[in-house]
Amino acid sequence: MKKAFITGANGFLGRYLINFLKKKKYNIIFPGSKECNLVNEKSLLNYGLKKKYTFDEIYHLAAWTQAGDFCLKYPGDQWIINQKINTNVLYWWKNYQPQAKLIFIGTSCAYAENSNYKEINYMAGEPTPSLYTYAMTKRMLLQGAISMQNQFGMKWLCLVPSTLYGTNYHQDHRQMHFIFDLVKKIVDGKYNKTDVILWGDGNQKREIINVEDFIYTLFNLRKKNNEIINIGAGESFSIKYFAQIICKIVGFSHNKIIYDKAKYVGARNKKLDITKVSGYLKNYTNELINIEDGLREVVNWYIKKNY
Repeated sequence: MKKAFITGANGFLGRYLINFLKKKKYNIIFPGSKECNLVNEKSLLNYGLKKKYTFDEIYHLAAWTQAGDFCLKYPGDQWIINQKINTNVLYWWKNYQPQAKLIFIGTSCAYAENSNYKEINYMAGEPTPSLYTYAMTKRMLLQGAISMQNQFGMKWLCLVPSTLYGTNYHQDHRQMHFIFDLVKKIVDGKYNKTDVILWGDGNQKREIINVEDFIYTLFNLRKKNNEIINIGAGESFSIKYFAQIICKIVGFSHNKIIYDKAKYVGARNKKLDITKVSGYLKNYTNELINIEDGLREVVNWYIKKNY
């Protein structure tokens, strides 16, 4: 039976990964932040060299960030907190779990805005200024893993997703990624008769991938060593396009949406190059969940939970 350790297990991706690995009969340990505060270098030492804590895989999902303009507001805190988290995980991996493969999550915002979003360019050029700090902490995490490989022969895999979506997303004080924000605002607009105000002119483009597709792909790539691999849908669409799909599902007029051009929008276009993953997995894009079907599931989930 495979043994795995998961950081960030209480997050959106983490919860899905736990359920998936349980179905694969993994023995999983996934402490929450109260049990294991990753900012504290001593917290991970509770999961050291004892036999019951000898892991085959470490899934490092934890990161201190949120969507929207969060990165603009807290660049200093983001740098310090994420650098502490990542350094502590790397130290623990090297000293207490060197036999394990470290599988960690990169970010599409690490790419320079005008690059071709190809893996070879992940560390090249300047990231979008508003996301610079978070992007650089993710680049530093990759360099840390490469350094462990070069000196100690350790194995790692970095997977870079486009925006993840699916049901059971958080509904608390944290800012939402754009696709959930669209669902919430449009559904609330219909049922509560509130104004639907979206940030930007609606022409900025984004790429999404269903979280279930991402985890299935992650699992099928987990034996790849010392590589960075993009996992996306291969297509980006405008915010207006996504809004129109959601409006159609909800039964809300897209003409009622107000686009606030003064608001923060980040990069104008983000679309990952998926040549590498498409080469590894036959029929990769053909097996992805259809966007409209996936969004319908999210909309129905949100309505059921809130109305």
